[in-house]
Amino acid sequence: MIDREQMVAEIAREVIAQLQPHLKRDKATITAGSLPASYAATGDGVFATVNDAVAAAVAAQLRVAAMSLEERGRMISIIRNICFEQAEELGRMEMEETKIGRLEHKIGKLRAMKHVVGVEQMERIQARSDASGLCVIERAPWGVIGMVLPATHSVPTMVSNAINILAAGNSAVFNPHPAGARVAAHALKLFNREIERALGVPNAITTIARPTIETAEEIFNHPDVALLCVTGGPAVVKAAMKAGKRVIAAGPGNPPVVVDETADLNAAARAIIFGAAFDNNLLCIGEKEIFVVASVADAFKRAMTSAGAYELNKAAIDRLTKAAFTFEGEGKGCAQAHVKKDFVGQDATVLAQAAGVRVPASVELLFGETDASHPFVQEEQMMPFVPMVRVPDIDAAIAASVRAERGYRHTAVIHSQKLENVTKMARAMNTTLFIHNAPSTGSLGVDGPGYFSHTIATPTGEGVTTPLTFTRERQIAIGSGALRII
Repeated sequence: MIDREQMVAEIAREVIAQLQPHLKRDKATITAGSLPASYAATGDGVFATVNDAVAAAVAAQLRVAAMSLEERGRMISIIRNICFEQAEELGRMEMEETKIGRLEHKIGKLRAMKHVVGVEQMERIQARSDASGLCVIERAPWGVIGMVLPATHSVPTMVSNAINILAAGNSAVFNPHPAGARVAAHALKLFNREIERALGVPNAITTIARPTIETAEEIFNHPDVALLCVTGGPAVVKAAMKAGKRVIAAGPGNPPVVVDETADLNAAARAIIFGAAFDNNLLCIGEKEIFVVASVADAFKRAMTSAGAYELNKAAIDRLTKAAFTFEGEGKGCAQAHVKKDFVGQDATVLAQAAGVRVPASVELLFGETDASHPFVQEEQMMPFVPMVRVPDIDAAIAASVRAERGYRHTAVIHSQKLENVTKMARAMNTTLFIHNAPSTGSLGVDGPGYFSHTIATPTGEGVTTPLTFTRERQIAIGSGALRII
């Protein structure tokens, strides 16, 4: 006998099928042949103009929305397989183009695309029924989504976003950072070529041949772009917000780490080194500053050194600070520190040289003791040097962490065996990601629980993006023979 829940699910499926006849049209009639005469492509989803890229994405999106979840899953499998099989080539291309990070970690990020959530999150049908009728909640696509990519993770960000949006029935127009545009276009071509061969859909995702700030603004304001997803600095997020559309924005982060007197210091040191050194600390979730309870600070420093990190003394830190930052308004009592781009994502050996010391090539992370007001503590710096600050107790550590995180509500980490301390910090930080006794990378479903994506929407509150992030809720109510879509 079929139970009530199964019956509701069956009715829901039938209702959705009846309500979407426009998605059942002959797929052969929705082709690139309907694109305007001005269509100018360099091939396989790479276009000379924003208008042409958007027009191709509009045509593709109709095809993608009409697909079954199984077909969308095949598209996603194609993308994942290419990332895994060509991870070394794509990782090397990105490293050569951007010149930041570590090659082995760029390869690892591409192979980790298997962890990004796909159509499995779209399979559940939400429905409820009572004497008044039936209500079905459908997750509908937005359409064409405009997306901005960062230089720090060009292809991985594009791939995780592409998996999410295609699973939800959307298409996308990508505007890569110019510093990572060539490898993004190359990877996008590989994906589109194989998707068209296997499923007959051209230009499932598109991009601009020569992306600029101006092309990003064109995408933001294009009438056929329904939703914006921006991964980049504050300026590009602000520009997207001005378009008057819904924006999913990944903002800055300055993740603090607390090590209290109960922590397993050796385990904490290993975890911090792994997270902070990964891709030379380019990850926005990466550990950026450490607050250590004073009673275990010296022992913790020994644990860091034993685990492979190299400690800089005060003089070396001063030299590195002078080399890595510029100070606006210096000498006027209100100097504002700014990280020099030349040091972002560089190896620990490069930073050590700037600090006036030499370290073995095997060293992946530098650390050293500073005060809580130091620029390396207060400014988000994406390089493999982590400042360490002594604090008297857990309350002081949490208070210092809140100040250093600057209200971004991005990521925070604690190493502790005392649940009371963990709970206290989690509530005080109120961050999107909170990690306990693990490296920061453990929060995204890689060697740990959670979802994996390179877009973590902190300013706009969506958190780690999934396919559901890129859907609209459609409520279908059926009662007394009447049908309405709300």
